[in-house]
Amino acid sequence: MSPLTPPVETRSPGSPAHQEEAPAIRPARRPRAAIGRPRTRPTLGLALGGGGARGFAHVVVIEALDELGVRPAAIAGTSIGAAIGAAYASGMTGKTMRRIVTNLAHERGETFGRLLGARASGLRALLAAPFGNLMLLDAEKLCAAFLPSLIPATFSELAIPLTVLATDLYGRCAVPLTAGALRPAIAASMAVPGLLRPVTIDGRVLIDGGATEPLPFEYLRPKVDMILAVDASAAVKGRDGKVPDPWECLFATLQIMGRSILKEKLRHGGPDLLLQPNVGTFRLLDFLRGTAILRAAEPIKEEIKEKLQALIGV
Repeated sequence: MSPLTPPVETRSPGSPAHQEEAPAIRPARRPRAAIGRPRTRPTLGLALGGGGARGFAHVVVIEALDELGVRPAAIAGTSIGAAIGAAYASGMTGKTMRRIVTNLAHERGETFGRLLGARASGLRALLAAPFGNLMLLDAEKLCAAFLPSLIPATFSELAIPLTVLATDLYGRCAVPLTAGALRPAIAASMAVPGLLRPVTIDGRVLIDGGATEPLPFEYLRPKVDMILAVDASAAVKGRDGKVPDPWECLFATLQIMGRSILKEKLRHGGPDLLLQPNVGTFRLLDFLRGTAILRAAEPIKEEIKEKLQALIGV
């Protein structure tokens, strides 16, 4: 696959027409089998981007792959995409992930209890600090509280090779993590500044991978024949002209920067298939609206089946 092959971009029905214009795209060519040799299915790589709660849309894509009987040869994930990618690489099905997502909303008391247990500091320490952040969570505690037990301790135990993207805060660069302890890597990839405390791995202070790699499809190029990437960040939307609160403004700003990075990367060559579920009406922290997010992303399922059948002949 040429790195200059632009993506086949799809959006769910009902996607807003005012979203920013994507770079010019054309369908990727399907690889030809060598003469005299039996045709084999191209290997597929799966890249899952960030987007907070909107990333629950990745579950619908995985369900579609399950129904097609397609299993990626490699996975790369950023932030929520790293967590869902790790679950998938561990052997979890899309249906199992769907049950976990819906339980977050249906068991709110337990969910809030886990969040309280994941605070970065106790109340006394927060009150003693001059600028204590009552919302600051410990990324590693959060992963311990919410990641499924099926996700193993190390990368080497995964059934599918996984690349987790984080950002070196002081090195100002992306950090692809592929070996060693898995859960701290996921925690680092999800460490959104101001919300989750950074994670230190091998002497590096790491934060949210979306700061440098909002959709890490490039890390799959040497490993597979074709790449499917899922961008669940969606365009930032206002709400009836209301001024957003400080947290919503911060997260919207991060999304704008992430989409600018992605737009530039796509100009230099994108994945073979780019999916953008229609989840723009949801906010970054709408984790208790998981059922609604899954429902909004559902139309993408038929699109991915149609496009993959054309690309790899499933």
